[in-house]
Amino acid sequence: MSIFKDAGHLFRFAALFVIAFLVFLVVRHYVVPKSFGKYGHYRAAAMDEIAAHPMKFAGHQACEQCHSDVAATHASGMHAHVNCEACHGPLEKHAEDPSSVTPKLPDTATLCVRCHEASAARPKNFPQVKSAEHSGGMPCQTCHNPHSPAIGSGAAAGGAK
Repeated sequence: MSIFKDAGHLFRFAALFVIAFLVFLVVRHYVVPKSFGKYGHYRAAAMDEIAAHPMKFAGHQACEQCHSDVAATHASGMHAHVNCEACHGPLEKHAEDPSSVTPKLPDTATLCVRCHEASAARPKNFPQVKSAEHSGGMPCQTCHNPHSPAIGSGAAAGGAK
């Protein structure tokens, strides 16, 4: 008595598996980009495609050339390491021709809470507030200078905690 006497269904299943694997390899050949895997689990051509997009950001150096007074205040404040365009948006066109685009003044009641709303995930020493209790919905710039916010001082001094 042979072990494989009634094992025809196993051979058919194995053949089906091999055929499915070969179909997978053919489809993968046409679907996966040629540059995939050149730098690990990435598509190498993605960097060239990203670099081909038109620039939108000017960089804080471009802002500081014309706005040196704000840059000086900003450099000495708590937001010294936050670049201008993080709050004001992409300003490459404004840097090229200041009259063509006017930078937007952000709504500080919503912008500031993106970083400063109280959250257990943030470091304990990072300034956090419960915005509903802290400001009652008033814009942060009512009491704080966004370019150099003061911590722990009152509204009259330009910063409230």
